[in-house]
Order: sequence, then C-alpha cells, then structure tokens
Amino acid sequence: MDIFLTRLFAGMTAGSIYAMIALTLVIVFRSSATINFAQGEFALFTTYVSWWLTERGWNIWVTLIPAVVIGFVLCAAAERFLVRPVRRRDEAAVLIVGLALFTGLNGLSGTIWGSADKVYPRLVPVSVDSFLEIAGARLFYDSLFVMGALVAIVGGITLLMSRTNLGLQMRAVATNQESAGLCGIKVGRVFMISWGLAGAIGAVAAAILVPILPPGQLGLPGMFHMLIFGTVAAILGGLDSIKGAVVGGLSLGVGLAMINGYGSALGGSISLTVALVVVVAVLGLRPSGLFGSKRLERV
Repeated sequence: MDIFLTRLFAGMTAGSIYAMIALTLVIVFRSSATINFAQGEFALFTTYVSWWLTERGWNIWVTLIPAVVIGFVLCAAAERFLVRPVRRRDEAAVLIVGLALFTGLNGLSGTIWGSADKVYPRLVPVSVDSFLEIAGARLFYDSLFVMGALVAIVGGITLLMSRTNLGLQMRAVATNQESAGLCGIKVGRVFMISWGLAGAIGAVAAAILVPILPPGQLGLPGMFHMLIFGTVAAILGGLDSIKGAVVGGLSLGVGLAMINGYGSALGGSISLTVALVVVVAVLGLRPSGLFGSKRLERV
C-alpha cells in the first residue's frame, strides 16, 4: 500500500503540472481555436528572467511578479502582431509562426543567459522532515504546494469566467466568434487577453515545476517534454474544456506514474510512448476529448 500511495502522490504532483500547462493551451484554444506550440518557450523565457533576478538578490517569490507580467505582455504581443495577421490569410501559417516562436524564444534565451543549466531556487524549501506520512507513504510539502497551486489557478479562472464581464466576453467568443462580434464584443481584444492570460499562468507553472522535476535545474530543453505532456493532457480532456484540462492532466500523471512503477519489466521510462498512444486513441475514438464540446457545422 505504501508503494502504491507513493506512486499515486508522485503521479498527482506531475499531473498537476501537466494540468497547468494544459490550462494555458485550453485558454488560447477556447478563444482563438489555435494551439500555441510556443507556450512552453514563453514560460521558459519568463523563468530565466526570474532566475536572473534571484541572482541579483531578489526574493524568489518577488521575482514572480515581473515574470508573470512579462509572460502576459509577450504572449499578448505575439497574438496581436504575429499570429493575428497571418490567421486572416491561412490557418497553416499560424502553425509556422508558432514553430518559429518556439525556436526563436529558445535561441533568444540561450543567447542572453547561455546554454549551461542554472540552479533555480524552490518556492517551497525542502528539508528531511518536510512531509506528511500517510499509511507509510510520504507526501512532501512541495507536492501539496503544487496541487494547491493548481486548485488556486482553476479557482481564479472559474471566478474570472463566471463573475466578470471579461469572462462573459471570453465565453461568448469561445461559443461563436461572429455572433460575439455582432453583439459589440471586441473579438481581437479578447484574443489578445486570452493569450496574455495563458502566458501569465505559464510563467507561474514553470516557476513551480522547474526545481521539482528531474534534473531540478533550469535549462534550454527543460520545457519541451512538459509541453508534450501538457498537450496530451489537453487533448485527452478536451481542448476547449477547463475541467477537461484538469482531469486530463491528473489522469495522465497518475497513469504514467503507475505504468512506469509497475511496468518496470518493459525497461526504462515509457512515458513518451504511452503519451503517443493516448493521443492516437483519443483522436481516433473521441476527437473532442473527454469533456470537449462537439462542433456542428451547417453544410
């Protein structure tokens, strides 16, 4: 039982991180029907900014403020000046712009801060006794912090969507962009804010996950695998469903932890293989995901 619970806790921690990344993709897709493949590199860039400020004596928590602001501004500007102009011409061009942003931001981070890995401080310090013991298994405080951060982010998004005028506009645009525009909603403004919000959440998620996931350091390839798993979680839950992002992320994290733990006879980590199988299965059996809405078009 203690082994099972240990793997369950590890899966829930990783799943919470996947869910945060999935949320950033869902927020963008709900408004603009676009997957931002550079989302991980935006988060990576803001984490480098946070690390750079800690090297100059800033408290790690204080550095999150400029990191979140920069994440919001960068993503909003990318939507307004790079993605929106090409979307009007060709949907495939949006994919090309996303890939260009991916490589460009990664190269920019390397040019500014170098390619060597950096030691990024933990938001929650860890000691030998910083855990709760449950049925013989250890639930560390940093895992509780990650899960709590996911709950706080989901709660904030829910309140934004249900209690604010901006949230109402975002829901209207997600339902029907043309009708929302005819009702006086500035659709372009909603697009830009949605991208910015995703960038802000990505900055927080990256600051949480970098120090707790192997190898525990900040490096240029660090966000690539997280983007893959976050994308799989979003597809599994439904690309337009916030609830689906959470369920998909947690399900993927726990599932991979159990498969890697109990499937050791298969040899090594098979996480990426399982993620690929999940994507193929979902796209083949239920393209809209577990909670995604089915779109009907009149011919």
